[in-house]
Amino acid sequence: MAVEDHKKQAPTSVRCMVVTVSDTRTQQDDRSGNLAATLLTAAGHELVAHRIIPDDRAVLSALVREVALSAEIDCLFLTGGTGLSQRDQTFEAVSSVLTKRMNGFGELFRLLSYEAIGPAAMLSRAVAGVCGKVVVFAVPGSPNAVQLALSRLILPELGHAVREAKR
Repeated sequence: MAVEDHKKQAPTSVRCMVVTVSDTRTQQDDRSGNLAATLLTAAGHELVAHRIIPDDRAVLSALVREVALSAEIDCLFLTGGTGLSQRDQTFEAVSSVLTKRMNGFGELFRLLSYEAIGPAAMLSRAVAGVCGKVVVFAVPGSPNAVQLALSRLILPELGHAVREAKR
């Protein structure tokens, strides 16, 4: 079946959870998480939950596993914790529980980031894949990174990715 046929069979609206990974953000100043929620709902997707959790590997891994068992969520979008600092644990936490990796996402994200910010793009450890039947995306915590990831990569393929993950 051609990609176009898969896309025709893909859902036009999926149930999403947005999680900001931060030790300092609150709902009031969470620009990246709020932007992700806005972009997803503007594209016709349902926002099931929006949370802020600490940058803690055990907490992150447990959350991803919990969401993977949920029948309520199709896509988990995480923002924050993908850098190189000692506190950044999102890459390790997410990578350790993915059942399938979507390596092309990180590669494309860094390519597009490079076009926007230059060599600093290589410091990003954006990652994506599937845990159970839930599509998981983890991107840097800046609003620009969220905008880039969603508008250029995720939203154009979200329904398709969810369809494939559930087959």
